[in-house]
Amino acid sequence: MKVEVDLRKCQDHGQCVYAAPDLFALDDEGRLSLRSEATDVYVADVAEESAEELYEASEVCPLQAVTVHE
Repeated sequence: MKVEVDLRKCQDHGQCVYAAPDLFALDDEGRLSLRSEATDVYVADVAEESAEELYEASEVCPLQAVTVHE
């Protein structure tokens, strides 16, 4: 399972952090910490046991910047 975060869409609302705190985090400046790892799109493999949190994070993102690929 893969997660894709479009950092061009993301505005750091942090809803993904509340939905999946083991997968997402905000840095000290309140920005999604993934921003330091990618410029436009972040893609990562995610373990199946995190699927429920990951889908929740995708659903609650107000800008639909989080996408799940199976």
